[in-house]
Amino acid sequence: MKTLYSNILPMQLKENHTTIIDCLTEQIGRSDCVEIAVGYISKAALEELDALVEKHGVSKICLLIGMYYIEGMPEASYHLAMDINERWRKKGIGEIRMITKFKYHAKVYCFANGDIVHSCVIGSANLGVLKADANNRRQYEFASYSDEPAICLEVAEHINELKSDKCSVNISNAKNFPIIREINTSLENVELVEQSPKKEADLYEQYETDISFILPIKVPSFDERHMDDGKHFTKSNLNVCYAAPRSARKARDWFETQMTVGADVYKQPNYPEKKKPFFIITDDGYFFKVHTTSDNNKQFSAVGDELILGRWIKGRLAAAGLVTPVNNTLEDTERQGMITKEMLEAYGCDELVLTKTTKKALDNEGNELDVWRLLFMPKSRREARS
Repeated sequence: MKTLYSNILPMQLKENHTTIIDCLTEQIGRSDCVEIAVGYISKAALEELDALVEKHGVSKICLLIGMYYIEGMPEASYHLAMDINERWRKKGIGEIRMITKFKYHAKVYCFANGDIVHSCVIGSANLGVLKADANNRRQYEFASYSDEPAICLEVAEHINELKSDKCSVNISNAKNFPIIREINTSLENVELVEQSPKKEADLYEQYETDISFILPIKVPSFDERHMDDGKHFTKSNLNVCYAAPRSARKARDWFETQMTVGADVYKQPNYPEKKKPFFIITDDGYFFKVHTTSDNNKQFSAVGDELILGRWIKGRLAAAGLVTPVNNTLEDTERQGMITKEMLEAYGCDELVLTKTTKKALDNEGNELDVWRLLFMPKSRREARS
């Protein structure tokens, strides 16, 4: 039995002491089977675990997460966990499971070669200990390492029971648990945009009218990103940033979008008139002015800044961990920043819902404008709010 520590001043690591992270990484490196049961994870730590599994050729891996099914899981961590789970299963090396029957707050790590469990770690450290970030950098953890066969076997049996269907399910089969939406910071301090508390924004729901329109988001599938060298899809709603630059060698901003609405929508009665501005209040509390333009008022865009709508939609996808904003779209030859159908499917929504309310508001010129609600959320969440 050996005690493990954090190394955080003023509790500096003493001579002959071992840190928890050093012990865990060492044991992963000398094992072909790794099983972990913790209460919480972090996105950075999950990425680190995946990298260690790949680096050391771990052939069997199982991660059990114990608190999120009841408390809710941050969406960026959820989408990453779903992606890694799918890759591990396709490789036939393991899975990520969620404990569903109770809150599991323990933290145990078990290491084996073949059928022989050779070591385990028990203590206070969630998976986040593998990769410090702003949330846990000053968080002190304490744990114990053991290579005693009886203790290791008992820990292994405990994890095996947690892995059974009576306690947990594969994360892809975990249904109807809360997903905690990450905050989209892409519109913070942007001129022409105001932000209200979400509770205040939700109040607009009671003022909704029956005038409502669904605006489909048109994007390619992952495999279609390079079709016709990408030219066909550079005109899709969220990917106009990949179209030809407006001036030589100057890339378009990744947040640039062009929401083009089909005739089946703009020909409907009461669709917003061309170039007649109105306000929208988004489901997450952003407030800005928009209008419809172009032939048959088919373009839907923010007034005064063509990046605002993109910052709202693509910023949400980035906050969810589904895409990383691109600094230079001309250099993104692999189109890693192109929004795809798969990203929208993972987010759970491929359309905007625009609904008129009975409320009005004054713009900076003193004009009284209609206020509409704009939603970008999974249908299940919209129905739950109804």
